[in-house]
Amino acid sequence: MSRIGKLPIAIPAGVKVIYSAPEIKVEGPKGKLSRTLVGDAVTIDVTGDAVTVTRKDDTIKSRSAHGLTRTLINNMVTGVSKGFETALEINGVGYRAEVKGNVLNLALGYSHPINFELPAGITVEVDKMTKLKVLGIDKELVGQTAAKIRDFRGPEPYKGKGIKYADETILRKAGKTGKK
Repeated sequence: MSRIGKLPIAIPAGVKVIYSAPEIKVEGPKGKLSRTLVGDAVTIDVTGDAVTVTRKDDTIKSRSAHGLTRTLINNMVTGVSKGFETALEINGVGYRAEVKGNVLNLALGYSHPINFELPAGITVEVDKMTKLKVLGIDKELVGQTAAKIRDFRGPEPYKGKGIKYADETILRKAGKTGKK
């Protein structure tokens, strides 16, 4: 039995979960999410204040879908009730960020500024022009957006310049020694 899949998902107050065959919809104070769940390897039961996911049989497909389905539903419930955030840091002289509307403007040492249009449902907060917070209700979209922003100028190992996750540690390398 899956250790994650067998746990029930508690539905907080103000969150409504609606399941109809392949699609699950979750509505809460922060917004609405829906997802089409593929396959019939698991069954989903929505009772008063909990959602339970059980697998139909013990095949490899059912076992692999059990924990995944439960985690996807749990992320949807958490997203519409609390939301998700990913923190990024910008290191480097002259590197900065600012938000204008739904466009993130980045100056990262290139000859041109980078204007990144934020996807629908994602907001970015900038603190002191070097600290970013990517906020949203869809965990997958928040992580993907943070990864795209980081890819504009990933951290380099010699001086540590670039965009990195706030909890990421960069292994620093020694430069050339200068021997002749």
